[in-house]
Amino acid sequence: MRRSGSLLGSVLIGVPLLLAALGPLLSRLLGTTAPTGTSPLLPPGGDFVLGTDVLGRDVLGLALGGGTSVVGLTVGALALAYVVGVPLGLALAGTVRAWADRAVLAVLDIVLVVPSLLLLLVLAAAGRRGTWWLLAVAALISLPPIVRLVRAAASVPDRRAALETMTMLGEPWWRVRLLEAGRLVAGPVAVDAGSRLVLLVALVTSANFLGLGLAPDAVDWAVMIEQNTTALFLAPVTLLLPAALLVSLCAGANLLVDQALAHRGAS
Repeated sequence: MRRSGSLLGSVLIGVPLLLAALGPLLSRLLGTTAPTGTSPLLPPGGDFVLGTDVLGRDVLGLALGGGTSVVGLTVGALALAYVVGVPLGLALAGTVRAWADRAVLAVLDIVLVVPSLLLLLVLAAAGRRGTWWLLAVAALISLPPIVRLVRAAASVPDRRAALETMTMLGEPWWRVRLLEAGRLVAGPVAVDAGSRLVLLVALVTSANFLGLGLAPDAVDWAVMIEQNTTALFLAPVTLLLPAALLVSLCAGANLLVDQALAHRGAS
C-alpha cells in the first residue's frame, strides 16, 4: 500500500513538473503553437488535437508550454521562503537574547496580518508588476508562518534538552542549533511545505487573475484558466486541463510527503 501511494504521488507530481521542464521544447517539436487570432473555440480534431481557446490558441500548446512560469514561480517562492525562514526560525529558537526574539517576531507579525492580495495590489498601484516582484511578495508572505513553525518545533522541551546536552558536550553552536535542530524539525517543515505549496499556487493564480503577475496573453496555466472561464461549457478542456495539472502538482506533493513521513515513522 505504501509503495502504491508513493508511485501515485510520483506520477501526480511528475507529470506537471515534466511538462513545466520539457513542455515548451516538446511544443516546438510538435508544432503545437497557434498565434492569437486563429479561430477561437475550435473543437478538438484536425490541426488542433484539443481545439483552441477563446483567443484562438492551440490548447495542447498552451498545456505543454504553460507550466514553466506558474510552477517556476511557485517552487521558487517556496524555496526562497524556506531558505530564509528555516535558519531564522532555528536561530530564534536557540538565541538567549529574548529582546531579539521578540523584535523579529513583532516585525514578522506585521507582515502576517497584512492580507496577501493587499500587498499585491499595493505593488501594482506602485507600478511594481512582473514575475520577480510576484516571487518576492509570495516568499515574503510565506516567511512569518514558516519562522514561527520552525521556532516552535525546535523549542519543544525534549528537543531543547537534547540540544542543550550536545552544547554541554562541547559541540559548536552552528552544529547544534542549525544542523541538529534542523534535522529534528524536518518532519513538521515537510508537512508545512506540502500545504504551503497549495497556498502559493492559489496566490500566484489569484495574482494572474487580477493582472498583477504575467501578461494577460501569457502562455501560463493560471492565465489560461482566467482567460477561458467564460468557455467552461463551450470548451471545458481549455479550463479543466490546466486546473487538473495544478491540482495534480499539489496533490502529488502532499501525498509524497505523507508517504515519506509514514515510512519514517514505521522505521
